[in-house]
Amino acid sequence: MRSAPTILHLDMDAFFAAVEQASKPSLRGKPVVVGGLGPRGVVATASYEARVHGVHSAMAMAHARRLCPNAAYLIPRFELYRQVSDVVMRLLGELSPLVEPLSLDEAFVDLEAGGIGDRPRAVAEKLRAEIRAATGLTASVGLAASKLLAKIASEEAKPDGLVVVDPGTERALLDPMPARTLPGVGPATAEHLRRAGLGTIAEVRHAGEAELVRLLGKAHGASLYAMAAGLDDRPVVAEREHKSISVEDTFDVDLTDRIRVRTELDRLADRCVKRLRGAGRSGRTVVIKVRRFDFSTLTRSETLRAPTDDPAVVRETAARLIEAVDTTGGVRLLGVGVSGLADFTQEDLFAQAAEAVAAEEAITGPAEAATPADEPAPTRRWLPGQDVRHAVHGAGWVQGSGVGRVTVRFEEPWSLVPGRVRTFPVEAPDLEPSDPLPLVRRSA
Repeated sequence: MRSAPTILHLDMDAFFAAVEQASKPSLRGKPVVVGGLGPRGVVATASYEARVHGVHSAMAMAHARRLCPNAAYLIPRFELYRQVSDVVMRLLGELSPLVEPLSLDEAFVDLEAGGIGDRPRAVAEKLRAEIRAATGLTASVGLAASKLLAKIASEEAKPDGLVVVDPGTERALLDPMPARTLPGVGPATAEHLRRAGLGTIAEVRHAGEAELVRLLGKAHGASLYAMAAGLDDRPVVAEREHKSISVEDTFDVDLTDRIRVRTELDRLADRCVKRLRGAGRSGRTVVIKVRRFDFSTLTRSETLRAPTDDPAVVRETAARLIEAVDTTGGVRLLGVGVSGLADFTQEDLFAQAAEAVAAEEAITGPAEAATPADEPAPTRRWLPGQDVRHAVHGAGWVQGSGVGRVTVRFEEPWSLVPGRVRTFPVEAPDLEPSDPLPLVRRSA
């Protein structure tokens, strides 16, 4: 462990939703939800205004709409998110040669390697101010002597704060926290611990390593004890490159019902895609992992024709793969992963767009149905949150569409007041898709 809090963990606050609010003046201070808008869409990020109503990431979009019907529900715009992420990562790179990005909006920084380990708090405050000036967004920062504590500290700092964990104070921070705070403690592990009377991190630590190994197995038990004691010597690794992204769950009771297995697999696929998108990646190969009642572990994979980050594609592929696995005796563990990673491709965005179109038609009916039989059916599709430009009104974004019409709000990120709203036929010749505007106006 280090003698000073020189590992910094930065996490942008509600990143996707915050970018949307920053680029759309009419949405500032209002609930915003970003994600897949189709019938089986999943929330990628919710603004803090939406979280007050119980909306959170990885939630089914249909559930989110019930909890917060007045929110703006928007498609993700990864091109803009990546542009903003690049600005943030460049600022981190000015602090140290050791920057470990975890996703578009999250990273570790080794301040000691940058020669600024003697003034970490001042450096962190200056960084947060520079990020706000460059992007208009807020970031939460944790400083500690280890990656584990720095990440937990940044969570405590949210939103828009800074928490410093000085060496020697780790237990004071950790002890009252629930065991679920620790990495690797999911629902199944937390339930095992609860049944053993271990609800807080202090209780986990006091149980001792031997007891945790008995409860959870050698590797998991020993790792959990070290984390509960605040011990973590993992280094910050510059430009860490993921070869695959995966998630898995262990179940307290073996799953024997095929429908339940499929339901859990769908849920894992959605979680996997959330991580995939958070890392700004797509992938070609879908992998499932199945540990059966007798502890035998099988993996099955299928390589797609092109990289994807479409949750429907990952779910359907995983469902095909599980059909080839005998689960009649029971399933202890399920996992879904994606490998063969690539940067986001245009095809990925088309997949998200198709999902949003399906949602729109589920609400309004196909646009063709609203068109008189003697007129050509409209072919253009406009998606909520999509960037557009009008020959007369300028830059704007789609608020919604249906029944042959599209509603657009015309405003720019630097507008002081919400822009005006106009409605057009979906085939309006003066309305075209456009690239997103930068969050901060570039000087001439």
